[in-house]
Amino acid sequence: MKKIHVRVFRFDPESDEKPHYQNYVVDVNEGARVLHALQAIHDDIDPTLSFRSCCRAGQCGSCAVRVNGVPGLACMEEAIDGMTVEPLDLPVKKDLVVDLFTFLETLPRIQPCGEPIVPDREKAELIKPLRSCIECFCCISVCPAMDVTQFDGPAAMRQELRLELDPRDRKDRVTEAVSHGLFACTSCQACWKVCPKGIEIPGKAIEKLRALANKKGLTLPRHLEVAQLVRETGRSIVRTGSTFLEDSPDTIEPNGPAKATVGFFVGCMYNGRLPATARDAMEVLKRNGIRVVIPKEQVCCGSPLIRTGQTGFVDTLKKRNIDAFVSRNLDTVLTMCAGCGSTLKRDYKTPFRVMDINEVLTKFGIEPPARLPVKVTYHDPCHLLRGQGIRDEPRELITQVADLVEMPSVCCGSGGGVRSGMPEVAAALAENRKKEIERTGADIVVSSCPFCEFHIMEHTDRPVRNITSLILDGYREKDRKKAMVS
Repeated sequence: MKKIHVRVFRFDPESDEKPHYQNYVVDVNEGARVLHALQAIHDDIDPTLSFRSCCRAGQCGSCAVRVNGVPGLACMEEAIDGMTVEPLDLPVKKDLVVDLFTFLETLPRIQPCGEPIVPDREKAELIKPLRSCIECFCCISVCPAMDVTQFDGPAAMRQELRLELDPRDRKDRVTEAVSHGLFACTSCQACWKVCPKGIEIPGKAIEKLRALANKKGLTLPRHLEVAQLVRETGRSIVRTGSTFLEDSPDTIEPNGPAKATVGFFVGCMYNGRLPATARDAMEVLKRNGIRVVIPKEQVCCGSPLIRTGQTGFVDTLKKRNIDAFVSRNLDTVLTMCAGCGSTLKRDYKTPFRVMDINEVLTKFGIEPPARLPVKVTYHDPCHLLRGQGIRDEPRELITQVADLVEMPSVCCGSGGGVRSGMPEVAAALAENRKKEIERTGADIVVSSCPFCEFHIMEHTDRPVRNITSLILDGYREKDRKKAMVS
């Protein structure tokens, strides 16, 4: 047995004016789960504590709570000393019990067709990844889009596709999904990262529904325009001036001995909309011994098409991009766009390694920059944090230059085609991000994704900088001080 301290959210709407937290010390066995600790509190200390549980084996979903801010099943999460246990971020009925019935009512239910049809093997295999949902609603509790627009949420979208694939169901689930907010999903991937069953709802359900919607002619008009632009120009954004690829040499040599050689996949935004930021990154790489090869025939990675269900042209883009880097005999391709990096890593089968610029700079190390007298906050791009699992590297780089103040890692609204197709939803999410930025009191917002940077820039009065631009600021300050001394 061991003693652990547990902080628990308490709220009884019949007697409490507002929620509060209560601290408990309980005895539990080694390896005890959070549910064991809650049961011990209820049985031995405070029988008024309310929480749900049923199967106690991770199969019913009823005991879902947040442990230290992360949703999960109380019967599966290990109880640790000092943990905070809270309800899911859903309407609270009492203590850790939340209202699930409102969301259960939104889940589509099968509408049997006239005569039973057994799914064939192919359909059954497609359904398998979608049918393990236990309706815990961890996914909805973290969905940012549901807070700002009419969207039935990830659990409902998963069920829509599951029924669309089932020949025993007679309804048109694709059209229904579109009417229930299918295109409001930003592909932030928060839902499947907290799913106890690991159901990859954005990729395995929402993108598949959008592809089916495309076949039915239900793709949003703006998404169709983007796809046409990619087919005609190889890029997903309208040309406004000279591009990074046009203004850059084929190879950028480092200032000193080369530690490594990488190919640079620039992406549409850094190529055409934010080329100065890409040039900042090249300066930082030069200073830190990285030789950069830049194939000029590279094109859009295809992410805007994949995320919006327009996949017919994607294989052509993949081949052109892979050939561009293979022809240079490169074994490592560097990205600085989170969306491009996630797409190359997850949607491509490349014969080369793909690394984000934060990974490259952390792996090989950087010359220490001067510290700047500013306080910064960092916005985690969804396709970097959840899409590529890169969290610590950006922070390691930022803290070498400035003081970092953390804020919650929540989507800014620019991804998944939402900024182009549903700009009012994207703006509402960005306004939520603005409030978090203001709470930090930071002087500067730093990120590592052109879509996030560009989008947040429109919704905050703070300067928004790329990580490499911040590092370059540190190098320039270092050079300035050195010049003054000499």
